[in-house]
Amino acid sequence: MDHMRKNVAMPVFTRSDLHHVAVLARQVLLPIELGIVHQLFGQARAGASADGEPLYEVVTCALTAGAVRTDGDFTVNVDHGPEALAEADTVIVLSSYEDYVQETPELEEPLAEAFARIRPGTRMASICTGAFVLASAGLLDGRTATTHWRYTELFSRLFPQVELDPDVLYTDGGGVLTSAGCASGIDLCLHMIRRDHGTAVANDVARRTVVPPHREGGQVQYIRRPVPALSAPATSAARQWALQRLQEPITLGQLAARESMSVRHFNRRFRDEVGMTPMNWVNQQRLERARELLEESDLPVDQIAEQAGFGTAANLRQHFHTALGISPSAYRTTFRGPGGVLHP
Repeated sequence: MDHMRKNVAMPVFTRSDLHHVAVLARQVLLPIELGIVHQLFGQARAGASADGEPLYEVVTCALTAGAVRTDGDFTVNVDHGPEALAEADTVIVLSSYEDYVQETPELEEPLAEAFARIRPGTRMASICTGAFVLASAGLLDGRTATTHWRYTELFSRLFPQVELDPDVLYTDGGGVLTSAGCASGIDLCLHMIRRDHGTAVANDVARRTVVPPHREGGQVQYIRRPVPALSAPATSAARQWALQRLQEPITLGQLAARESMSVRHFNRRFRDEVGMTPMNWVNQQRLERARELLEESDLPVDQIAEQAGFGTAANLRQHFHTALGISPSAYRTTFRGPGGVLHP
């Protein structure tokens, strides 16, 4: 009897009522990436309240349980092996120095064996060059993906069947997500929390970890101009002005006037700083405002469209469907239920 008990595998996750996140750490990992996942998912609470019940359980696993080297002068001791992948609802693959020297598109045997444990339908995500692993597993074939801009040439050469977008901070293909450099793991995790539990919960996590709930632009802003020249005027005043007037008509000329620039110069400067056009940015902010109102208020859709600056419900529906693939009403139902009651 004692012998039989020793052979019974104990569950890796301790609570069945939570969303299980398994973080795959490989040799020579970047500790910041591991910390990002645990910190953000660990802060997510029901009702967007610090007193609410946790929404996720996060565990770290490795191809072999034990010490995992980092790029610092310390190692990380990982208690769980690849068996954790079999119990996960979401698997997040961190980057590794091994990705930077990958020579073939095939998945190495230890990784292939580990991935064989993952259940169909499990959400897969990568941070930084962890996208190399997802691509090697064939999970990104025919999809749009991203990775750190320094390794896009290598990635494109190894995986021509993947549509690589080097400009964005993250991509969301539904069941498979990728992010750019390691810090964009923050953007990716907040996006997944927002997708799972709504803007209020994601914003609460962002506030308590002191990070922006939605970072502007893409990694193009870091490729072209990591630090703007001190003599160059910024566009932050125009952005702040626009955020206070999203419900009003806003023109490119008005934004340029806030910075005393010509429209042409402002447009170019804005794209360099933010990574998108001024009006695309305005529409993005209006969409975020509409999402908040759909989740947190009882206002009808036409009033939300007016307050968010889209004017009409039809215009809001068009922007919502283009950006999110669903209608405003369907979005509200997702987070508030059919009766319009906010989920706890």
